Amino acid sequence: MSGPVVAGVDGSERSLAAAGWAAREALDRAVPLLLLHASPPLPPRVSPVPGADAWENVGEQMIRQTATDLAGRHPGLEVTGRHVSAPADEALLTAARSAGLMVVGTRGWGGFDGLAVGSVALRVATAADCPVVTVPERRAGAAPGADEAAGADEAAEEAGGAGEAGGVADETGEEAGEEAGEVVAALDAHGRVAETADFAFRAALAREARLRVVHAWALPAAAPSAWMIGVLEEDRAMWEDQEGQAVSDALRPWRTRYPQVDVLPDVVLLNPAQALVRSSARALLLVVGRRTAGRVAERHLGPVAHAVLHHAHCPVAVVPHPQPKKTPNSA
Repeated sequence: MSGPVVAGVDGSERSLAAAGWAAREALDRAVPLLLLHASPPLPPRVSPVPGADAWENVGEQMIRQTATDLAGRHPGLEVTGRHVSAPADEALLTAARSAGLMVVGTRGWGGFDGLAVGSVALRVATAADCPVVTVPERRAGAAPGADEAAGADEAAEEAGGAGEAGGVADETGEEAGEEAGEVVAALDAHGRVAETADFAFRAALAREARLRVVHAWALPAAAPSAWMIGVLEEDRAMWEDQEGQAVSDALRPWRTRYPQVDVLPDVVLLNPAQALVRSSARALLLVVGRRTAGRVAERHLGPVAHAVLHHAHCPVAVVPHPQPKKTPNSA
């Protein structure tokens, strides 16, 4: 976390919202903020040298103005700006190698109405070496959680999982989203949790917010009929106890390390993407993990992270972590 916070800026409202979010985060971390504007050089045959220079000057002026505005709004913040003549995704991925955090808007100037996440934001979230936060567009007049259910159902379909079935899956916890000011973290208690948990606990501590840890689980494959005929209460209670204990065991080191953080484990029988999107309706930040790989070309988002990026109602932090080591008996 000692590296600078880097924000990608192209002058659009979404990118300026991301820059403002990044400025507050840099202050909390006591690190510098780097504003990065990138645009590929214009082909000489398309634009003469004066036109290319003017194109570059526009980006530099926008960066300087944005840096000045943020420095004025956040006294004590060290802000610098940089213009790079390169494709935006390549410039951001290069900057991510030495950054503590990368912040981008979900979309820039490109795209079309209805597009949730642009290609640059998606590529950076997929391949950056550091955690990436995507900041969504502020929707004027939208009540918190107004389209929560619709977005959650779309996320479940996109992630390839079932939505509500047989009256069993419609459970995100009665307390889900009822209080503003939560940080929500996605946790697979049976997988690697270190990087995601540490980022989420630090974020909750910095914001003095409650941390809701969402662990979505599915019925055992040996009991497919449970979706159709209902689950016996004693069986369901046993499975829930097992999953709850797994979450408790996984969180124990971080609860010890961050005793100031109020933690609410939220173990739900629901498609993971659907559970997370619903929990994001009134959250300050949603934290998900992403497996990384040595080569950038081999990095990809899992279906849950991909769905959450497109449908969450709050900023989403994608935290890379190493892939689990394969054992001799693993497939």
